[in-house]
Amino acid sequence: MRLEVLPVTGIGDVSPGDDLAALIAGAAPWLRDGDVLVVTSKIVSKAEGQLVDVPAEGPERAAARDEVLAAETARRVATRGQTRIVQTHHGFVMASAGIDASNVDRQRLVLLPKDPDASARALRAALRERHGVDVAVVVSDTMGRPWRNGLTDVALGAAGIAPVRDHRGETDPYGNELHITQMAVVDELAAASELVKGKTDQVPVAVVRGYLSRPGDDGPGAVTLVREAAADMFSLGTAEARAAGLREAALLPLDPPAAEEPAEPAAVERAIAAVAGVVAPGTVFTHVPGEGVRATPPRSTDAATLVRFGTDLHRLRAALAAEGAASLPVRPVLPG
Repeated sequence: MRLEVLPVTGIGDVSPGDDLAALIAGAAPWLRDGDVLVVTSKIVSKAEGQLVDVPAEGPERAAARDEVLAAETARRVATRGQTRIVQTHHGFVMASAGIDASNVDRQRLVLLPKDPDASARALRAALRERHGVDVAVVVSDTMGRPWRNGLTDVALGAAGIAPVRDHRGETDPYGNELHITQMAVVDELAAASELVKGKTDQVPVAVVRGYLSRPGDDGPGAVTLVREAAADMFSLGTAEARAAGLREAALLPLDPPAAEEPAEPAAVERAIAAVAGVVAPGTVFTHVPGEGVRATPPRSTDAATLVRFGTDLHRLRAALAAEGAASLPVRPVLPG
């Protein structure tokens, strides 16, 4: 496979109500059937009127932006200083809900398209029906990535192209069957296109040629790349996850229901080791397989000691919960 990535220049500024298909077809009369058209979401939003008026400067601007961010946020994921990582109503997790103040009048903010997949389908249909060219369309935007510095473009919407290339069930050259390899090709095409679009060159559209011989139907769209909450192992930032864990630990029942399966001994030992350095002097927790975890408090049983021992028990319950063994019984063994 040989790919070409071609910039589409000369589109100019886009305003609400503009015919985006006509602007692109006029700037790129060389479009061919089978091309993948990668369009920056910002010009889609501008054409669709996804703009909000805000003060040009001062605290009023910051307050207005916070209000807009709150309206665009479905769930807050992490906050560090002025940075807000949130989940939008589309399901995207990104900084500031994708709200953009660049390449737009100072008194306006650009929101994401309401439905990027629908925008991609509409643009594709307009190019096919009014301009006689059958292309796939990817609507792209810029995101950061967990554990990686730097930004890259990804697909928010797609039409005419399968968003994922699924290699599961295939065999590699060494005879190994692939089990989990699913490539997000629309993200890869979006990232490649950004190399010729740039952020300050006013080139909001690029064409990737050579990936498709011909587009398919509109397909499921880029929404299929949004990971469902049940499968999201990293749904919160570190500090937020820690705070959630502390809240859950505070609500642990004093007498939890018995587990259906015995706790893994190594998990119990890790929990005991985790609290060993913070429990009161003389408190020792021991894992007794088959009989639960017994606790041996100090020999003194005055009120203060019992309070400290109760705190130690709660610490152990929280540590066991973190290891998935919250239902393990914890029974004190008093002296004598």
